[in-house]
Amino acid sequence: VRDCIQKTLTEWSSKIGQDQNQETLEVLECTVAQAIEKINPEERDELKVSAKLFIVGSNSSSIRDAVDLACSALGVAQLDSVIIVPPPVEDGTNLSLEYLQPYWKELENLVQNKKIVAIGTSDLDKTLLEQLYLWAQAEQPQFSQPVLVGEFLQSPDHLCDYQCFMNTERGQLQELLCEASFQEVLQDSIQNVKANKWIPLWLLRYSVIVKSRGIIKSKGYIIQAKRNAS
Repeated sequence: VRDCIQKTLTEWSSKIGQDQNQETLEVLECTVAQAIEKINPEERDELKVSAKLFIVGSNSSSIRDAVDLACSALGVAQLDSVIIVPPPVEDGTNLSLEYLQPYWKELENLVQNKKIVAIGTSDLDKTLLEQLYLWAQAEQPQFSQPVLVGEFLQSPDHLCDYQCFMNTERGQLQELLCEASFQEVLQDSIQNVKANKWIPLWLLRYSVIVKSRGIIKSKGYIIQAKRNAS
């Protein structure tokens, strides 16, 4: 993740020139257009576009922002599947259904608005996943990357159509790309950016898979960060 961000920022910075004062802008959109392969509409039915979303902040609207940016970047109207990693809880607090509910409601809204086809979760234990499945008002989780796959080998009847996958990316965004590491990449890649003011909000990893052959056609990351005013 760090290498991808650093390469993108370095190339982007070299193209815009060093005379631009980034600190005067409200939004910096750091994109290298030729590095993103938009999907040909004629090939869309042959491809599956999946995403895994890591969130830091407590704002559930980040989910919509991430999905909209991914759709725009790839040139598609909707994503076929989205797995969400629960945002971190405060120290001494356990992850609970009440904490997950606003995020799941946002995912349900995106399914109902046809921005996502199927939704799932990551890093939940069996008890919490069952609670979420039974509570979900419009869309139950259709797949998961659980903490322990063995817990799901004997699942209750209401999870019989549920898909369980091995989780090769356990952990939250801070473990994949901590704040200090992100700021270090910014400092090394862009001059005069005051990197210590920037905090990552979410990271989305996408994959475009050829359905008939099960191979990855393209993959990449989209990240959003905010700049503290202080």
